[in-house]
Amino acid sequence: MWKARIKYPFYVILHPFKGYWDVKYDRMGSLRIALAILFLVSLASMFQYQYAGFVVNTHPPYSFNSLVQLRNVLLPFFLWCVANWSLTTLMDGEGKFKEIVVASAYAMLPLFLLFVPATIYSRFITLEETAFFYYMNGFAVIWFLYLLFVATMTIHQYTVGKTIVTIFLTVVCMGFIVFLGMLFFSLIQQMYSFFYTIYRELQFRS
Repeated sequence: MWKARIKYPFYVILHPFKGYWDVKYDRMGSLRIALAILFLVSLASMFQYQYAGFVVNTHPPYSFNSLVQLRNVLLPFFLWCVANWSLTTLMDGEGKFKEIVVASAYAMLPLFLLFVPATIYSRFITLEETAFFYYMNGFAVIWFLYLLFVATMTIHQYTVGKTIVTIFLTVVCMGFIVFLGMLFFSLIQQMYSFFYTIYRELQFRS
């Protein structure tokens, strides 16, 4: 049973319509496997950031921070899931939060499958051969976006037009959540500074 579930994401990325249908209605998706894919994509992103060949790697060698790289993958992913679930709840979407997480994570599998060989390839190429590296990365992103589109349409049982509108509004909602989060932390910081100033003032007066 578990072997079939482990292999199933590979089936999904090759047969997305049938695959996502089975994820939703035949419970072929696995949250553990979805989180494992998310972790592997994070590792692939770190690997490419740090170890891509010098002809394509523009990052300073000592700028690598694993927590920042992990955040750059996990934060957009969960923002997408929360925003999509919040929005589709109001737009008659049929997808549950768990289904959105699983479907979105399965869509990210091509990023792992192509980022790693692209990074290895980049260490053996010349400047004239960099086009294939960018082609592999670009193809991985396009494949991921296509799978995410099919996942959204299938999980929520939307039409093509409604899926496009939903994805656009989800991205807008993600930006709104980030704005509210920054506003909240800014408010907390100002409150902390205010009470700390009062505390220091009372200390000096006593």
